[in-house]
Amino acid sequence: MLTKTILALAISGMFAAASCAPAFAQDASAAPAPAAANHKLNVELNALAPSQKGCMMTFVAENDMATPINKISFELAFFNDKNAVDRVTVLDFRELPLGKKRVRQFDMPGVKCETVSRIIINDTPVCDGPAAGECKAALTTRSQTSVPFEG
Repeated sequence: MLTKTILALAISGMFAAASCAPAFAQDASAAPAPAAANHKLNVELNALAPSQKGCMMTFVAENDMATPINKISFELAFFNDKNAVDRVTVLDFRELPLGKKRVRQFDMPGVKCETVSRIIINDTPVCDGPAAGECKAALTTRSQTSVPFEG
């Protein structure tokens, strides 16, 4: 009798363990790969300074994606002090090698730095290197100025 009880417990334990195994396998496969989660395209609005033409804008960009970027441009929307879109323009950031920071400056004619209330990256119309859509998906933005910078 004791042997039958032990055997029954052992068999029920095996079935319980077998029924849990697929759930553990599903959880592991549902989690994103840790390396893929860290692939980012960081763009920082670093400074705005009045210039003879208008406003000198300084950006710092770093490619932490899986592949180098041979050429990239960003379509930016500039909002004025009335929170209305003042202009939309495309800025060429050229190449962004893997893991290296690049400083890019753009002199925006006719723009007064003190009236820029925020800047938004609308799109990445050129992204030569990564697969289509990867640059926009990996984009993270931040601002070192009082002007919000969004991606």
